[in-house]
Amino acid sequence: MSHAPVAAAVGLFAAYSYVATVFAVAWYLRRGMADLSVGASLLWAALSYMPWLGVAGLTWSVIRRVGAGWRAAGVLAAVMLLAVPLIAALNARTDMDFLKHASEGEEWAARTIDRLPVVLLLYTAVVAVGLAAAYWRSARDARDRIAVLTAALSEARTLEPEPTKRVLVSTGRTRASVSVGDIEWFASAGNYVVVNWDGKEGLIRDTLQSLEARLDPRLFTRSHRSSLINLARVAQVQPLSDGAWRLTMNSGAELVVSRTYRDAVLEKLGRTILNLRRA
Repeated sequence: MSHAPVAAAVGLFAAYSYVATVFAVAWYLRRGMADLSVGASLLWAALSYMPWLGVAGLTWSVIRRVGAGWRAAGVLAAVMLLAVPLIAALNARTDMDFLKHASEGEEWAARTIDRLPVVLLLYTAVVAVGLAAAYWRSARDARDRIAVLTAALSEARTLEPEPTKRVLVSTGRTRASVSVGDIEWFASAGNYVVVNWDGKEGLIRDTLQSLEARLDPRLFTRSHRSSLINLARVAQVQPLSDGAWRLTMNSGAELVVSRTYRDAVLEKLGRTILNLRRA
C-alpha cells in the first residue's frame, strides 16, 4: 500500500468503511427489530449511509482542486451548512419509510433535528480524514522532490567547470575576470545581467537566455524567470509552506524558487534520477 497512489488508498478506505458500517448498523437494526429481515436491514443501513460516499468524493475533489490548506477547509465548512441538514433530513425520511410511519411533517422535522449531531460528527470525521490524507501526500511529495534535488546538487558539486571558462564583469569603473565556477547566480537587469559571486556583484552586457544556452545545464538552471543559479554553489535547500524552495548559497545569500520553477528544475535535473530510483 505504501507505493499505491494516495487517491486509490483513500478510495479503498472509503469503500471498506462504508461496507463495514452497513453490516454493523444492519446487525444492530436486526437486534432491535426482530421482525426485520436481513435484506431489509441491509438496505436500510445502505441507504442511510450512502450519502457519505458522496461527501467523501466531494471532499477529495475539493482538496485536489484547491489543496489541503485553509481554502479547502473553508470551502468544505461552507458546504457543511447545506450538506449536514440535507443528509439529516434524508436519513430521517429513510427511517420513517422503513418504520412505515406516515409522512408527517412534525415527525420528519423532529427526527431530522435528532439526526443533526451525529451527521455533523460524521461530516467532520470524513473531512478530517480527507485533509489528513492530502497533507500526508503533500508531505511525501515534498520529501521526494527534496530528495531528487539533493541528489542533483550532489552530482553538480562533483562536476568541474572548465577552468578557462571565464566572464569579464564590469564592477564600477573596473573590470574583473571571473571564473564561471565561482559564480553563484545570474540575474536579469534589462539589457544587462547581474553576476553574483563570493558576495560580490557586477554587470555584463548579455541576456540570460544567451547565457543559459552557453553554460553547462548540469550546473546552471533557472530558479526564476529572471535568474539562473549555479547548483554546485547551493549549500542548503529548505521547503516552504507554499511549496516553494529557499536555497541558501555558499555565500549565505538566499534565493527562492517558486513552485512553477521548482517543478521545471525537477523535470530538467531529476528525470534521470527518478528513472533510476523507480527501476
